[in-house]
Amino acid sequence: MERYDLLVIGAGPGGYVAAIRAAQLGLRVACVERWIGKDGKPALGGTCLNVGCIPSKALLESSEQFHRARHGLGAHGISVGEVSIDPAAMVARKDRIVAQFTGGIKGLFKKNGVTWLQGTARLLGDGQVQVTTADGAVQTVAAQHILVATGSRPTPLSVAPVDGEYIVDSAGALDFTAVPARLGIIGAGVIGLELGSVWARLGSEVTLLEAMPEFLPAADHAIAALALKEFTAQGLDIRLGAKVTGAQVAAGQVAVDFEDAAGAQQTQFDRLIVAVGRQPVTDDLGLDAAGVSRDERGFIPVDGRFQTSAAGVYAIGDVVRGPMLAHRASEDGIAVAEGIAGQHCHVDYGTIPWIIYTWPEIAWVGRTEQALKAEGVPYVSGVFPFQANGRARAMEAAQGQVKLLAHAETDRVLGVHIIGPHASELIAEAVVAMEFCASAEDIARIVHAHPTLSEALHEAALAAHRRAIHI
Repeated sequence: MERYDLLVIGAGPGGYVAAIRAAQLGLRVACVERWIGKDGKPALGGTCLNVGCIPSKALLESSEQFHRARHGLGAHGISVGEVSIDPAAMVARKDRIVAQFTGGIKGLFKKNGVTWLQGTARLLGDGQVQVTTADGAVQTVAAQHILVATGSRPTPLSVAPVDGEYIVDSAGALDFTAVPARLGIIGAGVIGLELGSVWARLGSEVTLLEAMPEFLPAADHAIAALALKEFTAQGLDIRLGAKVTGAQVAAGQVAVDFEDAAGAQQTQFDRLIVAVGRQPVTDDLGLDAAGVSRDERGFIPVDGRFQTSAAGVYAIGDVVRGPMLAHRASEDGIAVAEGIAGQHCHVDYGTIPWIIYTWPEIAWVGRTEQALKAEGVPYVSGVFPFQANGRARAMEAAQGQVKLLAHAETDRVLGVHIIGPHASELIAEAVVAMEFCASAEDIARIVHAHPTLSEALHEAALAAHRRAIHI
């Protein structure tokens, strides 16, 4: 029987990072992964690299370039002929990028001495794990430490069962070979908005049916209100308080029944995407046999060192409570590997950035204004619009604003919320500032290059104390 210091189950952004870091620290490491790629071959990277973060951003970039060519170049004095889109070529490009990155992880495993066990893992207890390959071959391995990093899957909706053709989940929505004339999306969260943006830019008439009465409730309310206004102007039909009660496929169309403030209604789509969230993959792992407890939603409770209820078994990423974000899972992976190796184990969940890759992008870190009000925390707010930012105006991308929240007594930055161009990159400065316990005054006194988008954060920090120069 092969024995390892650490056996990682799952090679997504949490698992493969944990495996590599543990190997760097001198542990003998193996990683079990069962994913089969579109080419029918085993693949590393999990959901994020295969059908999540990377492929969706590839399609977002392609659709954005197409939209800019059709609608955004005239303002720069650039004229082009008729612009067309080849969805199959766009999807093929996405697949090439995915293959490059999944192959890259294979190379990193080899470089760091991590053994890839291709197949499905099942815990047997007493540090033993059964691995079953796709062709049915079975082997049992042992490990001093076992890490569950199996990630999450799309949450199914019983009233709209996925058939893989007309009704799809977020993975299926990445492989349309033609642009649907009418596209319906159940859920107006991060995934729904990003996928809706892709296909709306390519010509779909997109309707998002959101059961919640509030748009993006996790975001700062002011940012969410601006986002709703902007997306509506772009043509996304976002219907809040719309609870889907059924979906039927007939004659190549999807009939969707839903209820809203106006009562029972029905509408027709060519394709329907179910994007109502994700759930942890913790079934069929033998957790009960190993003494690993789960809560009522299938999440695995862990302590501050990611230890489960079973000695020597750990869990990270989407299978434990907290934000279901790839970068959070990666940091969990590094922390648990270092903890197992005897080092310090810590992740600051208070400074994890959230991002929605629409256009304009939305990003935030820390607490929202509504949360501070509810908690009775005294605060000051500084807001700066991209309309007053020279670089944004030069880019023809001046929608949105930066909002900074600081403690009214200590001036420590409590949250930063951005809707605007390249918000996903700008938020990093705020994360670093908050990790170093910066004040609004600190950011205000740092020289930011001109002209840059980052000046908007500088001005928002100034605005927190009514010192903004350009508004």
